[in-house]
Amino acid sequence: MKKNPKLKLKTSKLSYKTKHPKKRIPKKKYKRKKQTHNTNYSIYKESKDIKGEIEKRYNILTFFIILLLLILLIALFTIQIIHKEKYKKELKTLTKKIVYGPSAPRGRIYDRNGKLLVDNKPLKIIYYKKPSKVTVKQEVDIAYRLADMLEIENKLKDYDLKIFWMRNNKQQAKKKITKDEWKKLEERKLTVDDIEDMQLERITEEDLSIYSEHDRKAAYIYTLMNTGYSYAEKVIKNKDVKDEEYALISENLSKLKGVNTKLDWERTYPYGDTFKTLLGTVSTSKSGIPKELKDHYLDKGYSMDDRVGISYIEYQYEDLLKGKKNKYEVLSDGSYKLIKEGSRGTDIVLSIDIDLQKEVDQILSEEVLNTKLEANTEYYNRSFVVITNPKTGEVLAVSGKQLKEDNGQMKTADYTPGALTSPVVPGSVIKGASQIVGYNTGALKPGEVRYDTCVKIQATPIKCSWKPLGRLDDISAIAYSSNTYQYFTAIKVGKGNYQYDRPLSIDKEAFNTYRNTFNEFGLGVKTEIDLPNESTGYKGTDTSPGHLLDFAIGQYDNYTPMGLAQYISTIANSGKRMKLNLFKHALGETEDKNVKELNQVNTSPEYMERVKEGFKAVLSYGTGVGYIDMNYRPAGKTGTSQSFVDTNGDGKVDTETISTTFAAYAPYEDPRVTFTIISPDVSHNNGFTTHQSNINSRIANRVSQKYFEIYK
Repeated sequence: MKKNPKLKLKTSKLSYKTKHPKKRIPKKKYKRKKQTHNTNYSIYKESKDIKGEIEKRYNILTFFIILLLLILLIALFTIQIIHKEKYKKELKTLTKKIVYGPSAPRGRIYDRNGKLLVDNKPLKIIYYKKPSKVTVKQEVDIAYRLADMLEIENKLKDYDLKIFWMRNNKQQAKKKITKDEWKKLEERKLTVDDIEDMQLERITEEDLSIYSEHDRKAAYIYTLMNTGYSYAEKVIKNKDVKDEEYALISENLSKLKGVNTKLDWERTYPYGDTFKTLLGTVSTSKSGIPKELKDHYLDKGYSMDDRVGISYIEYQYEDLLKGKKNKYEVLSDGSYKLIKEGSRGTDIVLSIDIDLQKEVDQILSEEVLNTKLEANTEYYNRSFVVITNPKTGEVLAVSGKQLKEDNGQMKTADYTPGALTSPVVPGSVIKGASQIVGYNTGALKPGEVRYDTCVKIQATPIKCSWKPLGRLDDISAIAYSSNTYQYFTAIKVGKGNYQYDRPLSIDKEAFNTYRNTFNEFGLGVKTEIDLPNESTGYKGTDTSPGHLLDFAIGQYDNYTPMGLAQYISTIANSGKRMKLNLFKHALGETEDKNVKELNQVNTSPEYMERVKEGFKAVLSYGTGVGYIDMNYRPAGKTGTSQSFVDTNGDGKVDTETISTTFAAYAPYEDPRVTFTIISPDVSHNNGFTTHQSNINSRIANRVSQKYFEIYK
């Protein structure tokens, strides 16, 4: 039987499928959520809430914008309609130009008894204040007119004359610069200042030879007219202005645009040079504020051309003494309108008694000159006196005199500031403070008796009193100024174990123990006197045992005369340290503004009384006999110290000298006055003589007598 091919193919196909059935991947069945009526409502509600929130925020934003616009409209209405005039005035105030006149006269200065120490003397002033839109040609013309009217010392400098030539010869000045240099200016390779400097350098003597003496006088006046700030008043003449000159200028002000006349002032001193140094100085209208004080005064709102106190009392009390300047408004036409009239500064009263000061100056000058005539005074050249009221700290008189050679003749010059700035080796005058250290630490008992004998530490020179003094208690040790008495106290303070000519070890903290107590008396710290530049003296740094012994007798740290004055005042005041002061109060006030207690010495009244008893003994039967008349009932302490000076100017001290000190108060039962007298380097050990001048004794005797004559 014949096979059918089509049938076979079909059969084969079916067979393949049968044998290889296609794998079916089951489809993932997604369960479709059935949308209900509630679900559709939620979506609708959510959409509606979002739309409502957007509308709500939009409405809030719209509200705030409208509110801000409303506030702005109200503000504009208030400013432009309601307060229109007020803001117009404020705008005018902010835009108007205010300038001030020259420094007004300063306050006067009086002594404690109402005697005038510093006053103001009126001065005729001719000045120039640059008007707006004034030309160089107009200023030059004014300068020539003034040259015809005024006698003036010509201090013209070459530089200023060249500037004058350039202002008057602009075309010729331009020709001194080459085309290449002008091109460099355009290309910014040179500056305008560079061009002007080159022009000035190229001006020749021949160019300047065209000027006569009269031209040069006009050039100098032109320079004065253009020095300093453009808006400031430029003084043309303020010294020795004749009445005719003043009147002539005043009559011709219409032809001298910007020129005017006025009355200024200068400081005068009715008592001449007495106390003049510490009264201080004031800058001139020409110099204005000194460069070194620029920051100090500019920070306070001053202008560079202001007249200010530049030293001592004038500087210290500038805020009171300065006057208030005239205040002007610059009008649109360049003229000036007075807004507020100035006034003189506040008058002040000082603690100084000028009559006593005058006597002290005279006595000190005489004694310094007389002492220089004595033997062994080769290196002596100055002495100081300070007189205070210990209860208030007021300085009644302070003087320093220094020797100067004038045409081969010795004279004295004022050296009063040295009382603040010139430290000295004090010597035994400070033994009162040393005794307090001993009492406070238990190293010394009141009434303790010791035998005055020399002290020798290994590898150091022997240390003795000025002579063998035998048995001494704490009172007689001060009276006779025993050194060894203080040495043994210092060794105990330093917790040392002394053996003759053996090494000595001490607790170095003893130096601080001494210094802390000394500071309480005013030694080694500022007295806080109301003057600038006060020194605290010299503080030694070597802490070897021998120096502690030196410290105890005033042979180590150095102090100023003013510091020693506070020290004796503190003892006189039973341990109460008062601030030293020169200012009492403004005139018209009665309360003294400067009386201030700084501290109380940390010791018992019993110990302080022992020291005061010792100081009384010094002048009764000790080393100070004859210094002050005992009728005044004085108490005090003498001092002698070794110092060293540089005799050949090589910066190294090479010669031993003797300095003497004396400090006292009276009357001892109720002290009202203290006297401090210092004479550094009054003699020296030349190997042949040990002569010591008694200058301090003479000064103390004379000065105390004058004081009690004045104060009965």
